[in-house]
Amino acid sequence: MTIRFTVNGMGYELPQSRGHETLLDFLHDELNLTGTKLCCGIGVCRACTVQVVKPPSPAATPVISCSTALSTLDGTRVSTIESVARDGRPDPVQQAFLDQFAFQCGYCAPGFVMAARMFLSDLQARPVPPQELEAAMMEAIGSHICRCTGYVRYFEALRSLAEAVNAGEAIEL
Repeated sequence: MTIRFTVNGMGYELPQSRGHETLLDFLHDELNLTGTKLCCGIGVCRACTVQVVKPPSPAATPVISCSTALSTLDGTRVSTIESVARDGRPDPVQQAFLDQFAFQCGYCAPGFVMAARMFLSDLQARPVPPQELEAAMMEAIGSHICRCTGYVRYFEALRSLAEAVNAGEAIEL
C-alpha cells in the first residue's frame, strides 16, 4: 500500500511504512520546504499550520503539521507557505501583515498567514453578520501563539481584509 498526496501541486507517493512520520519532518527533510516552522512540537503554538484539502470536499482545513502523520494525508492536497507569494510578490494576507508590522521575528508568521488565508477564503464563500466578524477572526487565528507582538497587529491586519471580504470585495487568495 502507498500514501499518495500533493504538496504545492507536486505529487508524492510513499510506502505505508512511512505513515508514522510527521508532515513537518517530510516537508523539511524530504522537500527542503522550511517555511513551515517547528516551534512547540506538540501542536499547541500553530506555527506549523499548513492548508490541507481532502477531496471530495473542496474546503481547505488548517492542519498542524508537527503532529500530523503522513498516513492521514492519503488523497489530500497540502499547501505550505511557500505556495502563497506569486511572482515574488506577497499575497494580500502577507502584504497586510507587512503593512501593519504584525510580526517581529517572523517565526510564527507562516502559521498565521496560512490560517488567515483559509479564514478569508471561507469568509468569501460564507460571509458572517458584521457583529460576528470579531468572533470568527478569533476562531481562525486566536489560538496561534506569537511571543513578540501580542497579537494586536495580526488582528488589525486581518480585520481590514476580513471587513472588505465580508462586505463582498473579492481578494485573490
